[in-house]
Amino acid sequence: MVMTRSGAITLGGTPTDLSGPELKAGDAAPDFMLQNNSLAEVSRNSFANKTLIIATLPSLDTPVCHVETQKFNEHARDLANVAVLVVSTDLPFGQKRWCGSEGVENVTTLSAHRSSKFGEDYGVLISGGPFDQCLARAIFVVNPEGKITYVEYVKEVGEHPKYGAALAAATS
Repeated sequence: MVMTRSGAITLGGTPTDLSGPELKAGDAAPDFMLQNNSLAEVSRNSFANKTLIIATLPSLDTPVCHVETQKFNEHARDLANVAVLVVSTDLPFGQKRWCGSEGVENVTTLSAHRSSKFGEDYGVLISGGPFDQCLARAIFVVNPEGKITYVEYVKEVGEHPKYGAALAAATS
């Protein structure tokens, strides 16, 4: 049985539930199996020996997610030994189209559309309401040893994460 965190975030000010645990710095990052925009399966181990910035978000086709992905794309080209993963439940075809139309090529978009497991394991699966089964906005920084070094669950889905804090955690 997956734990539900009642009112863990808000969507337009309305309390919204998340399925899964609240991960913290020091926790082992759960492994995952997601699909990239070439339809290949990708796991956390696909990025061995790299620090990961994992940004989860509801959809690339929403304004804040759009800007967030573009900002991480701009920063990603200057990050040595860091892979930036943007994970949503958008279909891989839509992610590929969006990245192509926006010139986004420095981040890896991954789709969690096949299973709720990633969202549940990372504690970001929205449970109920208009974004039911989408992912909440959160940032996880995972070191090359697989330990989480930084976590931010953005309290209001429509707000931006703390970009500077996540980038600093990934490069320290």
